[in-house]
Amino acid sequence: MANRTVKDAKSIRGTNPQYLIEKIIRSRIYDSKYWKEECFALTAELMVDKAMELRYIGGVHGGFIYPTPFLCLVLKMLQIQPEKDIVVEFIKNEEFKYVRALGAFYMRLTGSSVDCYKYLEPLYNDNRKLRRQNREGQFEIVHVDEFIDELLREERLCDVILPRIQKRPILEENNELEPKISALDDDLDEDMPSDDENVDVEVKENKREKDRRDRDRKRDRSRERERREKDRKRERSRSRDRDRRREENRRERELVEFIEVFKEPQKLWTLSRLSEGHH
Repeated sequence: MANRTVKDAKSIRGTNPQYLIEKIIRSRIYDSKYWKEECFALTAELMVDKAMELRYIGGVHGGFIYPTPFLCLVLKMLQIQPEKDIVVEFIKNEEFKYVRALGAFYMRLTGSSVDCYKYLEPLYNDNRKLRRQNREGQFEIVHVDEFIDELLREERLCDVILPRIQKRPILEENNELEPKISALDDDLDEDMPSDDENVDVEVKENKREKDRRDRDRKRDRSRERERREKDRKRERSRSRDRDRRREENRRERELVEFIEVFKEPQKLWTLSRLSEGHH
């Protein structure tokens, strides 16, 4: 099959599925060692095994545009076009977070607007950490819910231009989607009185906004803890350096004092000898 899309593949948004990734990046993927050694003759059934081996997400990095294994597997999925049920199982996989991330990314590229919201929004409740490699080749930490939010809001992610999807309010107005209900909304509903059906739209919007703020605060607290820990480590290192320099200075002063004490009798003896010689 080489680098060709499977014969019975359906076009995505009127084009070959692989063309969703820009040509220059596709070429770099085809030339990469990972693609040639790990993706050769890979089937939909074997894809999950490769996905379970992923240790980070990302697009390309470096001046020569090196693709990540994550992006290679995304292109492979576009090439073999696995059944929707398989993709949904990837997304629902709670044990392997990178399998979930791979399935979510593929769904965002190939799924309808309704499917994107339907299958990706539940992942807002997943706060696990993901490692992501940036364009400089450095690793950074993002959370699953943060990654999902970028998939639904950004125009480009992991160096891939994301297809446009309809805004959620429009789909709700057309009765294609139910109003979004978060896990926090469910908890609040349990404590609401029986007449909560009369709560106006503004209150519901406030709850959704509170849910978003709580999620942002939780993410900010996690980042703040990581930053403080780095600062503490840096301060401990500096403190050890200061103590070491202080000890070295103390020893140097003691050595100078010892030498001065040793020199004093020598000076007195020399002066005495000179005095005797003069007489």
